[in-house]
Amino acid sequence: MKNLKRIALTFFVSVAMIACKSDDDAGSGGNAGNGKVQAKVNGSDFESNRDFTVANQSSSGSSTTVTIQGSDNDGKGIVLVINGFEGEGSYDIGGSNTVFVVATYVEANASNPMNSQTWSAPFDSTVAGEVNVTSVTSSKIEGTFNFNAKNNNDNSMRNITEGSFNVNFN
Repeated sequence: MKNLKRIALTFFVSVAMIACKSDDDAGSGGNAGNGKVQAKVNGSDFESNRDFTVANQSSSGSSTTVTIQGSDNDGKGIVLVINGFEGEGSYDIGGSNTVFVVATYVEANASNPMNSQTWSAPFDSTVAGEVNVTSVTSSKIEGTFNFNAKNNNDNSMRNITEGSFNVNFN
């Protein structure tokens, strides 16, 4: 289990792409329990294990990056990265962006890591989804998300809907 966690964490930390924040209302905070990320993946329920769920916020100069990641006991995980984070609001994944945002769904294979699969958004120039941050404090971030992601190995798609997060900062 430690190897799976290490593989997933290593992969998640390597993620970075483009998206943008809009001034739209962020909406409701979603239904995720404290310390969890949850969503539907192609209609099937996903819920992270609290032990494998974390949020980080870091700043360099005037730019702030927020990373939210949650994995379950089977090695499935969701990662949301917002570079250029500006607080509560709505951040597009893809499109004509001024802020970097990426969303990823992973199915890690601990027995054969080379067989792990990743679906990422954005995957072209269109808006692939949205992250809505409804509440952020120095210790916690909450919100909702949805995105369509593409696997570059086989061009398969994953539709991530009804996503929400309620995660303490590390």
